[in-house]
Amino acid sequence: MADQTLDKDTRDRLAEQVKRFLEEEHDIEIGNMDAAFLIDFLTTNLGARFYNQGVRDAAAVFARRSDDLADDFYGLEKIESDR
Repeated sequence: MADQTLDKDTRDRLAEQVKRFLEEEHDIEIGNMDAAFLIDFLTTNLGARFYNQGVRDAAAVFARRSDDLADDFYGLEKIESDR
């Protein structure tokens, strides 16, 4: 898996959300660069965990759907006579 990176637009939007959250919820004002550094830190240190959870969630959905398909195929089988 490659390093977790965000495109500039996404990084900028997340940094703005962090700045707004810290100011509104905690009365903490940080600058654009500090917010961007925080996003980079979180991406580097937490990104893989969130990514891996997403992969596990997708695999679980796939497994359930695969089981459903197997059940559907089994339901299509015809009774064979011994004649």
